[in-house]
Order: sequence, then structure tokens, then C-alpha cells
Amino acid sequence: MEIGIYSFGDRNTDPETGQLISPAERIRRLLEEIELADQVGLDVFGVGEHHRPDYVVSAPAVVLAAAAARTRRIRLTSAVNVLSSDDPVRAFQQFATLDLISGGRAEIMVGRGSFIESFPLFGYDLRDYDALFEEKLDLLLKLRESERVTWSGKFRPPIRDRGVYPRPIQNPIPVWIAVGGTPESAVRAGRMGLPMALGIIGGIPARFRPLVEIFRQAAREAGHPVPRLSINSHGFIADTSKEAADTAFPAFKEVMDRLGRERGWGPLTREQFEWSRSLHGADFVGNPEEVIEKILYQHELFGHDRFLLQLTVGTLPHKKVLRAIELLGTKVAPAVRKALGKDREDRRGSGDGGNSGGGRGRDGQKDAAATSTAVGTPPATGR
Repeated sequence: MEIGIYSFGDRNTDPETGQLISPAERIRRLLEEIELADQVGLDVFGVGEHHRPDYVVSAPAVVLAAAAARTRRIRLTSAVNVLSSDDPVRAFQQFATLDLISGGRAEIMVGRGSFIESFPLFGYDLRDYDALFEEKLDLLLKLRESERVTWSGKFRPPIRDRGVYPRPIQNPIPVWIAVGGTPESAVRAGRMGLPMALGIIGGIPARFRPLVEIFRQAAREAGHPVPRLSINSHGFIADTSKEAADTAFPAFKEVMDRLGRERGWGPLTREQFEWSRSLHGADFVGNPEEVIEKILYQHELFGHDRFLLQLTVGTLPHKKVLRAIELLGTKVAPAVRKALGKDREDRRGSGDGGNSGGGRGRDGQKDAAATSTAVGTPPATGR
């Protein structure tokens, strides 16, 4: 399993100074986080796009290009690009350039956008929310498959036999579809043979199993090898469980309560937070052993081959964030890889090859093995 981190560059009150962190300082810290993630052996770092004052990253490819100059091995991805309000030609060119700068380590994770501020900013009508994404994804995939493109659509001027440059090192550059729980999005990813990044940031993760199944079923029905699957979640790691919870809760609450006021849900309580960081909840907040156990538990549910953790939900003490990255890379990731490697060996030894569907899909990388085990679900939380 690949294990990594994603960040939106949250810009909130610094708990150490009591002051709002500056954009320049937050970018500096973010680049330091990516550099350390590479040094401790993590596989992926993702940076997400927003266009509002509480997040500092509006141009993921630019931030990732700066990170590419400071890293050697870690893969660098958007998480996500709001493709619905972007120009696919420019998005492709930017990430192709990132691929060249990084020596073939770039990926593109695209989504419709759970935040909508980019639509009026770039002159798009929210009533076209779904149609915009479908059309622009179609163009993006054509751009990565062919150097010269002829294409026409509703929301963009046509392209008539034009070359799009530069071309990336990777052929094709990986494109992931980010899904937040909509069955139609999961089916779209499966039918197109594209890997899916499933965001599970609340509720009961076991209830997302049907979404994973319809994603894989759609891929099989369309004749594709089973595409890769990433689970993306919130969390925080410290040397002790109490330290992790006490550090993360104030920042989690600040972010969730602010979003709740915008979207109509109530304040986050400590009781809800504690349930969500339990084994059956959505958040990975705890000591390394607790996080290892939870990753392996969810692997039984989903059979995913990538796990990304958002460690900076809100602004946390920077030294503690760096320690969390260190623990994820040096304690959690090796233990998970060892456990899953042993599981694969045991399956081969018993003659159980696991789920079929290996090979390469449209993402250009090896597909996931899909395993699934029934697990009971606890009562719903109010989060």
C-alpha cells in the first residue's frame, strides 16, 4: 500500500502565537512538510485547490513545483484540482511541466469541487456543475492520450488539430477522480477505467463499501482491469493517544464548526470527535499503533492500495505536525506495508490469489487488489 499525506494549506489562528498565520509562513511550512514526508519515506503528497481566505493554496501545480525542487522520490499530486472551473489545456500543461521538473512524479487528482467559490470567480454557472466536469474531464483525457487534439464542446471554444505541449515524462500521466460519496461519480470513474480517490471524512466508513463495489463493478462491466483505489481521510498522529486527541481537537473543531455554519450542521463536540477517532469512525487520530490498526481494518473493508491522511485540519503547532509526519513515515507506513505484505504471502501460500483484475488501467499504474470482508457497523454519529 502507498501511504501519504494531503493538505489544503489551512490558514487559521496559530495556536502557539494566537495570531492568524500569514500566507507566506503557511506556504513555507507546507513545503517543509512535503520535504520531510519525502525524507521519511512516504509515497505521496497531495495539495488541494481552494479560493478562499482560510486556505492558502489556489494553484496546486505551482506549490508542487516548488516541492519538486526540494524532494527526490515522493509522488506529487493535486488533491484536488477543481476541474469544473479550470481550463483542461492549462491544467494538463501545468502538470506536464511538473512531471518534467520532478522527473516523472506528477499526478492529477480531479474533482467537481465540494467548495463552490471557484465557479463565480471564473465565470461559471453552478447549474452546469455536473456538465462542466464531464466535458472538461473528456478533454483532459484526450489531451493526455494524444499530442495533437481535435475536440469540441459546449463550454469551451473548439480545438482543431492543435498540439499541446510540453508532453510529460509519464505516458500517460496518472489522472485520479476524487469522489465524496456520490454513486454517479463512482460509476463514472469505474466506466472510464480511472482510479478513484474516495474521501471519507465523517460518518461510518463501513457504509462506503457499496460505493467501492459499484466502482469496481462498473469497471468490470466496461471491460477495464480493476482500477486503483485511494482512501483519503482526516487524522493526526502523536506519541500518545491523548496527545494526538488533545492537539487535534481544537483545530478540528474550529474548521468543522466554521464549515458547519456555512452548510447547516451543528458544532462538533468532544464526544463526537472521540467516537470518530475510534476504530469504526472516520478520523485517524491516535498513536501509531491505533492508526496502524485502523488502516488495516479499513483495508479489510475496501482493499485499497493507497491511503492519504490530511494531518493539518486547521492550524496545528508546526513542530507537532512535523512529528506526526515522522511517525507516519517511520512507524505507521512500515508496519502497514509489512502486515499487508505478509497477508499477500499467506494468500499465495493457501492458493487464494485474492481478487482478479491486476494489470494496468487508464491511470498507467498497477491496479489494486480488491478484497472485502464483512464488518459490523456501530450507531451513527451526529458529526
